[in-house]
Amino acid sequence: GDARDATAIAKALDGVDAVILSLGVALNPETILLGTRLFSDATRTLVDAMTAAGPRRLIVVTGIGAGSSRACLGPLYATAFQFSLKRIYDDKDVQEMIVTRSALDWTIVRPGILTNERSTVCRALLDPKDWKPGPVARAAVARYIVDHLAGPATVRQTPLLIA
Repeated sequence: GDARDATAIAKALDGVDAVILSLGVALNPETILLGTRLFSDATRTLVDAMTAAGPRRLIVVTGIGAGSSRACLGPLYATAFQFSLKRIYDDKDVQEMIVTRSALDWTIVRPGILTNERSTVCRALLDPKDWKPGPVARAAVARYIVDHLAGPATVRQTPLLIA
């Protein structure tokens, strides 16, 4: 379905206790040059539906470089980010703003540089002074999300995940 379709989202939320929102776009010349509104549009649709009818628990996956984590990129990564991901992540910034301004029980998970390693272990850095770019396995991000879906420990937090 379309993550921006309010009717489809409302139907998908029926009987659900929690939502994990993990969206992606193709990294191609069009998205690099023009950006996207997928993240903000879909998030607005979802947050509105969740606010109207529940559930309250939301975990959103963005990435290192979104929101306040952009400041931790370091010169080399920041230069590469500027030329390849900036316009895409500008929309992730709006996405994060929509989530943080909601009354939902949200967590924004910001993975570092995603890898296809089999590891399910990662470190969650909660303090911005500790944030730094680093690799993290997709499987580890998934394990972290599943482990923290039901518990209140990460509500209203933005952990940065690295190996």
